[in-house]
Amino acid sequence: MLDDLRTREFSKNETRMLNPLQLALIGDCIFEAFIRTYILTQNTALSANKIHVKAIGYVKAKSQSGIMHGIEEFLNEEEEAIYKRGRNAKSPTVPKNAEVRDYRMATGFEALIGYLYLIGDKERLEVIFNKSIEIIK
Repeated sequence: MLDDLRTREFSKNETRMLNPLQLALIGDCIFEAFIRTYILTQNTALSANKIHVKAIGYVKAKSQSGIMHGIEEFLNEEEEAIYKRGRNAKSPTVPKNAEVRDYRMATGFEALIGYLYLIGDKERLEVIFNKSIEIIK
């Protein structure tokens, strides 16, 4: 699935040079696509609206912050550095329905997902996605 979406694989060096908010933008899309697909595979009878509503529970800042708390100890040094760059990036806005701390941790989580996706580390993405599902449940 992931190879079909990505137009090219970035080197680790190229990806580290990207702005962490660029990584977070990509990570947000990839994580949401994963979650929506996961929800659909659990119940193919759900309407598009119900899939969307269920997905919100997984992709909102508070949930992603919780995921980060659960996976932080499993990150390697490189992943932790990417997460921290994303977490510390100065976003021009913070959603009104999210705490600033949760939003920053979620941005770090999304940056990590974006990084792993762009470098093509499907195995590590799978591990993190599976842990995310365990944590949210």
